[in-house]
Amino acid sequence: MHSTTSPKDPLHAWDLAPVEAMALQRELAARVETHDRLGEVRRVAGVDVAFPRRAGQPVARAAAVLLGFPDLVLLAERAIEEPVRYPYIPGLLSFREAPAILSAVAMLPAPPDLLLVDGQGRAHPRRFGIACHLGLLLDCPTIGCAKSRLVGHYREPPPEAGAWTPLRDGDEVIGAVLRTRATARPLFVSVGHRVSLETAVALVMACCRGRRLPEPTRLADALTRRGAP
Repeated sequence: MHSTTSPKDPLHAWDLAPVEAMALQRELAARVETHDRLGEVRRVAGVDVAFPRRAGQPVARAAAVLLGFPDLVLLAERAIEEPVRYPYIPGLLSFREAPAILSAVAMLPAPPDLLLVDGQGRAHPRRFGIACHLGLLLDCPTIGCAKSRLVGHYREPPPEAGAWTPLRDGDEVIGAVLRTRATARPLFVSVGHRVSLETAVALVMACCRGRRLPEPTRLADALTRRGAP
């Protein structure tokens, strides 16, 4: 059985020229909701993409895993491989990765109440990273949880787990630099859609199980390495 999370009315074409894609990001960024609009979270999904080395046309291997919340019991996992149809351009990664991710999410047996994305949300030069893009397309509460910074400046957070400092671009707070595990390198958490930054930090911590990476994106990353069934 397939979920109903695949968008019925796509917001746009995927084959836009880079200048058109950047203009679209600026336009759609205004539609991102940065306050809490989520109900009870009982199922949380994580997504990630890898690009296996192959001869011929590049391939995107997307993975989506569905876990119960707050117990983080694995409910389902799906992976799919599709041809890559967009070049690698920093800041436009969602045009390269999101189509395959949407295909993987659509294969889940039930829609998630929350989606964690291994990538940026509002912590993006045009305030529209892949977590925002997926959140709007799926109309789903979404959080960006990246391993590295794309834009902004910050103070190193204190060493204890759960400590965080604001990620700023000029005077604007665009995310949180979150210490998910004591003394480990921090993660860069930002709003994707329909979740406030404070709630995003709390939910990411609740998904970490004492590890550096949240369980949903950690398992999705592992699934991209194993490959599609």
